[in-house]
Amino acid sequence: MACVAIVAGALVAAPLAAQSADATLDRAVAAYATVKTSRISFTQRIDNPLTGTSVSSRGELQQRRPSRFEVKFSEPAGDRIVSDGSWVWVYLPSTNPGQVIRAKLGDPSAGAPDFAAQFLESPRSNYTVTGGAAATIDGTATHSVLLKPKSTSSPFATVTLWVNDSDALLRRVETVDGSGVTRQITVTHFERNAPVDASAFVFKVPNGVKVFDGPSGD
Repeated sequence: MACVAIVAGALVAAPLAAQSADATLDRAVAAYATVKTSRISFTQRIDNPLTGTSVSSRGELQQRRPSRFEVKFSEPAGDRIVSDGSWVWVYLPSTNPGQVIRAKLGDPSAGAPDFAAQFLESPRSNYTVTGGAAATIDGTATHSVLLKPKSTSSPFATVTLWVNDSDALLRRVETVDGSGVTRQITVTHFERNAPVDASAFVFKVPNGVKVFDGPSGD
């Protein structure tokens, strides 16, 4: 059941405690549609049950939609992922020193640094809403949405989004792949339509670093 109504041109939401997961997702989709640029500080944790390891990192995402973004890690320092509008450059010297992977924008091998777009642009085309609940994350009131991919070729088995009650922006994203590897990204600061640095969307290959093309980068 829809829990929103249009009144005098404004979107008026039902009390959050009464909202369904579908209504929470609709709020998040509407909020994301207003984002033109953003600066997002985040933490990330990857838990791998196959190896029994857990890896944590943190950094900042700068974005100018639809095609320019930079993920700059402060931990591990020096790691960087950049889209210049045509190419995605994946430079991770902490794990792959001396090389950078270049892939055409949209190539699956480049990954999806914009963790919001892949879930909030026409989400019901690719996912089924299966549930959600109210939750508090570091003192922030949120509602979660559980998504199940419709396609068996999806890299994810499940996706959970936590949507901020106050502004409907994403507070946390958690994905679980078919092997049980869990990636959790938590937003610690979100500046919507903030000034961004044009230089952030330019990647210059460091001296001595070799460029390897992704599968469609020939």
